[in-house]
Amino acid sequence: MHVSTSLLRFLRIAASRPPTRIIHNHGSKCNCPHRQARPHNIVRNSWHVQRRSYANPADRDDFVSVLDNPPQLISTRRKHGPGIYVLAAIPITAFLLGCWQVQRLGWKTELVARFEDRLIQTPLPLPPTVDPNAIHDFDYRRVYTTGRYRHDQEMLIGPRLHDGADGYLVVTPLEREGGSKILVNRGWIAKAKRGSRERAQYGLPQGEVTVQGLLREPWKKNLFTPENKPERNEWYFPDVESMARVTGSTPVWIEATMQPDLIMTWDREKKGVPIGRPAEVNLRNNHTQYVFTWFSLSLATTVMFWMVVRRPPRGAKARVRKNIEW
Repeated sequence: MHVSTSLLRFLRIAASRPPTRIIHNHGSKCNCPHRQARPHNIVRNSWHVQRRSYANPADRDDFVSVLDNPPQLISTRRKHGPGIYVLAAIPITAFLLGCWQVQRLGWKTELVARFEDRLIQTPLPLPPTVDPNAIHDFDYRRVYTTGRYRHDQEMLIGPRLHDGADGYLVVTPLEREGGSKILVNRGWIAKAKRGSRERAQYGLPQGEVTVQGLLREPWKKNLFTPENKPERNEWYFPDVESMARVTGSTPVWIEATMQPDLIMTWDREKKGVPIGRPAEVNLRNNHTQYVFTWFSLSLATTVMFWMVVRRPPRGAKARVRKNIEW
């Protein structure tokens, strides 16, 4: 049988090595010559040894030990994008808005208390001359005055709802002694009574009358109210300055008051007599709800933010070994 040159080389290597240690089934070791491996077994074992030596990374010249190049412990947590900054800003913004509403609540509570204190005071006679710039210090102050209604200059503001019914606010200039005129909001009338003929018998008092009501600051228009059309006598909100200019009156606004009485209210509505407002402060104070809303939103978004960015439990599941040199 022909043996190749490489095979002969392997035979020489095997012959030069000490006898192979053989392990029996019962676990004892034997170096007896009669139990030495046959040549073909020696060739096979040598080839297996040589193959394992080349497969072991430690036998290579460029091998680097883990001790020489230790790995780094890195986290396996997913990195967050720019949205995490938006999520972090929401609870902070909501908390600041809640603090601002706390300040607004204190301001509105003090304002309502000041107006209610003015309501319980004795009504003052309205002076013949009123400075419009001084009305701010007398807002919600009860006053009374005497004069004659100028029904020919009457203005209707609306539409306005009263207990679910559609109607208008009646604003009539009151001409006082000496020729000065002020604007009086007489109250609400139903839409069916908007014409002068429907109110001629009861709703248009003639002669001298005494009006008692609340001295109020000029109103402010909101964004959703359409613009007034004075040239067509169409009014959608009480623009005191414009109304005073059209009627030649002083920009002084008085809201007529009456005792809340259901029977009287029904009778006035039927006859077309304007229904005056009660002598009370009607400022809305919803800042307590706003405080609760903003602080609740801040707390909820804070919990959400913590759930998104919280650190996972320490352990092997949260860390992996990484070595960029391997």
